[in-house]
Amino acid sequence: MRVELLTIGDELLLGDTVNGNAAWLGRRLTDHGVDVTRSVVVGDELDVIVAALRSALGRADAVITTGGLGPTYDDLTREALAKAAGAPLVRDAGLERRLRERVAAAGRELKPMALRMAELPEGARILANTAGSAPGLRVELPGGPVYALPGVPFEMRTIMEEVVLPELAGPARLVRRTLRTAGVWESVIASALAEVEALADVKLAYLPDPAAVNVRITAPDALIDGVEERVRALLGDAVYGAGADTLDAVVHRLLAERGATVATAESLTGGLIGAELTRMPGSSATYAGGMVTYATEQKHRQLGVPADLLAEHGAVHPDVAAAMATGVRDRFGAAYGVAVTGVAGPEPQDGRAVGTVYIGVAGPDGSPRVVDPRLPVSGTGPETRGVVRRMTVVHALEQLRRLLLGLDGEPVTDHARGTREE
Repeated sequence: MRVELLTIGDELLLGDTVNGNAAWLGRRLTDHGVDVTRSVVVGDELDVIVAALRSALGRADAVITTGGLGPTYDDLTREALAKAAGAPLVRDAGLERRLRERVAAAGRELKPMALRMAELPEGARILANTAGSAPGLRVELPGGPVYALPGVPFEMRTIMEEVVLPELAGPARLVRRTLRTAGVWESVIASALAEVEALADVKLAYLPDPAAVNVRITAPDALIDGVEERVRALLGDAVYGAGADTLDAVVHRLLAERGATVATAESLTGGLIGAELTRMPGSSATYAGGMVTYATEQKHRQLGVPADLLAEHGAVHPDVAAAMATGVRDRFGAAYGVAVTGVAGPEPQDGRAVGTVYIGVAGPDGSPRVVDPRLPVSGTGPETRGVVRRMTVVHALEQLRRLLLGLDGEPVTDHARGTREE
């Protein structure tokens, strides 16, 4: 079963309302084994809607529309369905009666315009709306059926769950799972998973965020466990969690398991790492505190970074990151210290290019580790600065996770080393 989605309304087309209906429909249909092949948005214009319906049915087995079934004159879906079917609009006595009863029960006066919701293309089947006034419709057009649903989200979802999904659901339920990675770029992830991409009945989606990629696996219920196991094996320790896991929550859990705390020293991120580590309730049990030592002098005065090191190399240097991590760990009496220094932009600093970042992590034993994440930065606008800072936060938390687990600074996959940049 191949289905196209057609969401109708000027408010969606012009961006006044976020098209959450299409996102929900895509997820639910996929979960039920229905192949969603296209999603289109059109405005409140009769001929445009008719053309979109005919075009969609030239490709798909069925079309689901949302919106345009209300009582106002810009609700044109009924008229469009009638025109596409070559059928007249007729008043349904049963719909009119239920509409009048519903309005009376609410103690309101029925407006003549509301009776538009009792009209439907001749031959249409009514899809009961137990959550609202406007019913859904199933209309048979040349090329296949159209399921027309209200645009009000909870009404649309009710009709989908109660009527449409049972009709369209495929024989094998598809299951989706999401694995979360950090510190490895999308192209590296995709290359590592090439053999999984080639499997029949399995789909992978790569959902990138600055310095992180979520891998969504869609497969039949009978296959999903084996596919997930293979994806985990191919990605190795780059996977930090699954489902709703977040990197900060994983770090807090690892610290709690060890009875340990962490402190942070930040330069270019200006407190963003500390903010990320204090999102969770109860984070004070494992986050000791942090310092924003933005000025070069404060790295020496507050964290004990050697003055001669700063004088010789400036603030953006791997040895400075190491000293900052050790200094903040000792200052707060924490087991672990995390520090970042670098150039967020928009201009280079002390001969260092925008995106040059050093991350220091210090544990209770051994020398501090310093990582250069080699951020793939393009452009020098204000948006670049925000992206550099966000990527630095993710890389810093990932390096702390790796230290807590006793892993190397680089994620281990067959494709990771030497190919981390896009």
